[in-house]
Amino acid sequence: MSTQEKTFEELLLQEEVLTQNEIVLHNDDVNTFDHVINTLIYACEHTPEQAEQCAMLVHYKGKCTVKTGLYDDLKPRCSMLLDAGLSAELV
Repeated sequence: MSTQEKTFEELLLQEEVLTQNEIVLHNDDVNTFDHVINTLIYACEHTPEQAEQCAMLVHYKGKCTVKTGLYDDLKPRCSMLLDAGLSAELV
């Protein structure tokens, strides 16, 4: 294996490790805007403005990525959203 091939292989491996995951919040007809906003502030550490924008996007677009990051950080946050009755998934 040439040096160039080995460097490329290491780069691909490094890229896989740094892959970001996402929490996607889906629209529902159950939760109020206030509940969604307050839950995003708590679970995802959003500012009130960020949380409101995400809530509006979810309402009008049907879904919105509300947080990106490493799986181990997102898993408990997604669980908090689900425990609060929101429809969310970790992808």
